[in-house]
Amino acid sequence: MRFGVVGFPGSNCDHDCFYVIRDVLDQPVEYIWHNDKDLNGFDCIVLPGGFSYGDYLRTGAIARFSSIMDPVIDFANRGGMVIGICNGFQILLEAGLLPGAMLRNTNLHFICKYVYLRTENNATPFTNQCGKKQVLRISIAHNEGNYYIDAKGLQELKKNDQVVFRYSNAEGDVDKEYNPNGAVENIAGIINKKGNVLGMMPHPERSAEAELGSEDGLFIFKSMINWLEKKR
Repeated sequence: MRFGVVGFPGSNCDHDCFYVIRDVLDQPVEYIWHNDKDLNGFDCIVLPGGFSYGDYLRTGAIARFSSIMDPVIDFANRGGMVIGICNGFQILLEAGLLPGAMLRNTNLHFICKYVYLRTENNATPFTNQCGKKQVLRISIAHNEGNYYIDAKGLQELKKNDQVVFRYSNAEGDVDKEYNPNGAVENIAGIINKKGNVLGMMPHPERSAEAELGSEDGLFIFKSMINWLEKKR
């Protein structure tokens, strides 16, 4: 099993993801530079958070055209596991691997704090170690985290159980007052129809050790490892 963490110019969470996978979870992992084109031998690709290409034009818009993205798209289309975190989620949207778009937070401010997420679907490669409707405490740090999709697309997401996480309170209640950025129906994370590509705005890699205030992000990484081990 081998993880690959993609680094774009402006990424700033690639080292965090690498650290959690290698040092916290003791899994093989390598950095992948944005100009690389070879994903042979990798089992999971991580698109980390940050400000790829300075977020010029709009978040993820330039990174989508990096040399590595065609191989990532091909990897995902062949069933490979891909997770996009924060800016990585934005890149997945721009690349068409996930539906919808990302808008600026409704308060027009950068938000950095811990939030609660309710697990809406725990039967995915990314949530199989979570309980049904389990609430996770995970940090966010973004300026454009307001997930948008039109009514038809939203209906399709819900029909296919593609909504994986929603912003909630500690008890798991989902309401507008617990929505930090204005995302439609409090959506914090979604998967593609095949279930092998996850995009989420919160940062599980920043919530993987008790010293950081929460270890709940490990549920996501451990779910991925469990799924990959079962595939071997």
